[in-house]
Amino acid sequence: MANRVVDLAELIDARGVADLLGLAQPNTVSLYQRRYPDMPRPVVDLGRGRCKMWLRNEIKVWQQHRT
Repeated sequence: MANRVVDLAELIDARGVADLLGLAQPNTVSLYQRRYPDMPRPVVDLGRGRCKMWLRNEIKVWQQHRT
């Protein structure tokens, strides 16, 4: 996989994703990823139980297409 350049200011963690999607708990984000295969995947994934980061704009665009 090619390296990807991202704007660090656009990175959000599971709490940020949950806030954007109106979810009560950040751990619900992993459930959403299983339920919705078209949901954007993290651009940073340090492995099981470790930090995952998404791009804010990718989550916003995905959410807009779902409503």
